[in-house]
Amino acid sequence: MDLRSLRYFVETVRLNSFTQAAESLHVTQSTISKMVRQLEEEVGAQLLIREGRRLTLTDTGNVVYERGLEMLNAMRQLAAEVRDTQALERGHLTVGIPPMINLLFTPVLKAFRQRHPNITLTLQEDAGQAIERQVAQGDLEIGLTVLPADPALGLQSSPIASYPIWALAARNTFQKNRTTLKLKSLANTPLVLLKDDFAMTRALRTAFAEAGFEPQIAAQSGQWDWLVAMASAGMGVALLPEPFIHRLAIGHLDAVKLVDPELPWQPAHVWRGAYLSHAARAWLEVCHDVLGSEPISLAKE
Repeated sequence: MDLRSLRYFVETVRLNSFTQAAESLHVTQSTISKMVRQLEEEVGAQLLIREGRRLTLTDTGNVVYERGLEMLNAMRQLAAEVRDTQALERGHLTVGIPPMINLLFTPVLKAFRQRHPNITLTLQEDAGQAIERQVAQGDLEIGLTVLPADPALGLQSSPIASYPIWALAARNTFQKNRTTLKLKSLANTPLVLLKDDFAMTRALRTAFAEAGFEPQIAAQSGQWDWLVAMASAGMGVALLPEPFIHRLAIGHLDAVKLVDPELPWQPAHVWRGAYLSHAARAWLEVCHDVLGSEPISLAKE
């Protein structure tokens, strides 16, 4: 059923006049008559009884009029909701975020809430590799991980920042006044790492393999503060990105930066395909403004 002819019919019945309906809709009276006839042909029944200037609905016409009102109101509501979504006056966004990355995003969350109070934002915490899979499967529109993401998933990615990784250990583990440590120096050193489902651990294992050694892992945990506690107790060397180092009271720890190669910790957004919702684009815009990450060019629909 053609919505335009339905709209012309409803307006004609509402005003009880072809002439007034034509004036209201800014078309000719012949156009109104033609569209009403077209609607009657589509329905297969007479809708209006014309008695001079008086218009009376048939029983079929009454059904079409009542349901037509509902359909046109629904279309107006749809248009209003689409406008609201595009204007960021409504919407919902779920962002997957690993525990290791979330400490960077407190100012982003505050700015997003202030700028877009009508968008419902949900943070779904999980390990980076799990978030990558959820994005690839379509369970999440956008998420965060540590690069490099799994190439087999075919995800789009955009780095937020890049920080060096540091080695933390109990006092006097490293040579006095040492500020850097070559990666190969960890070949025979017990390590305390994040669990294997963390993207950072995946990146570290790749770096170890490229350096030609298998790491000696003393323990693994999903909590970075526990890694620090184990390192402080002398169980092994913890490897953590620079932002965590600045948040620690490391007077009782040795802290040196990994070099040769210097391993970057690169948190990044990942998504699939070229299109992201208005809410997701708003999130990326706030991240760019607050964190200084590169703006992302995305298709709009």
